[in-house]
Amino acid sequence: MKRLNFTLDNATVQLLNKLAGKFYEGNKSQTVRAALESLAAHQGHDGWVITGYTMAKTDHNVNCHTCGTEHQEGNIVFKPVFEKGNSPVAISHIPKEEWVECSDCVESR
Repeated sequence: MKRLNFTLDNATVQLLNKLAGKFYEGNKSQTVRAALESLAAHQGHDGWVITGYTMAKTDHNVNCHTCGTEHQEGNIVFKPVFEKGNSPVAISHIPKEEWVECSDCVESR
């Protein structure tokens, strides 16, 4: 995780708070990520966007990519389904780390 420092105007802050409260239980980071993914999907982006999830049963202990909660072997988690953008180098930029989400984080997206 990385902390970014930037300034938003009051109207943007109010919109962020409203959307975070309505859709993401107040989580502003998830709200910004969802907004950026949506923007990228609609702008012919070069990278990757999560378009859905598939269920998986863990064969070892894993942590949720979003909230960090540990899940034991045998638990059901969700793996993202990525959609490729337009870049000729998109294949080499797909996330390489193991990426799973817990049901709470998937439902809040």
